[in-house]
Amino acid sequence: MTAQERADSSYDVVSSTLRFAGPVISLRSDEVTMAAGRIVVRDVVEHPGAVGIVALDDSERVLMIRQYRHAVRQYLWEIPAGLLDEAGESAAAAAARELAEEVGVVAQRWSVLADIYSSAGMTDEAYRVYLARGLGAKSAEFVPGKDEEADMREEWVPLAAAVARVLTGDITNGLAAIGILATDAARRTGYAELRPVGAGWPARPDRS
Repeated sequence: MTAQERADSSYDVVSSTLRFAGPVISLRSDEVTMAAGRIVVRDVVEHPGAVGIVALDDSERVLMIRQYRHAVRQYLWEIPAGLLDEAGESAAAAAARELAEEVGVVAQRWSVLADIYSSAGMTDEAYRVYLARGLGAKSAEFVPGKDEEADMREEWVPLAAAVARVLTGDITNGLAAIGILATDAARRTGYAELRPVGAGWPARPDRS
């Protein structure tokens, strides 16, 4: 029996109450039967999911963006990313759209780098990180940023330098850190072990 099968059969939800519904996230409280039979309450932040893109050019430089994040009141160095907020859109299509709209870049070759639950103890947020290569000229789909994206800054960073910045704590965005380290690991095998863009995604099977 797999861990997923055990979780599905051992932790029944007795009741679920919606506490808050916002434009992006919602909060619910579940009464859950534990393996020993005790019922406890677990709060869950519901999230639509997201994609991130490590855009790697022919010189093995990573496209980084610096963006303000209000929850932590800081500018963070990140990779292009976006929500899965378009009905019926696959994760791969969302990644290509976000790359074109956010930074005006198009890519010819795509692979899956990693599938991640951001904080499974309190949210169902899942994100898929892609590697985009064969980068082309600026896309006509580029949309000038507003709000937090209005003063967003771009920088092309050598992959080795990006890895070093993760390890020194300069890059603290989780999606960016995982994407950069996964790209570095994949590079060592010539990217031969990466999954295709249509690979199944158990966390968001309707988006694969």
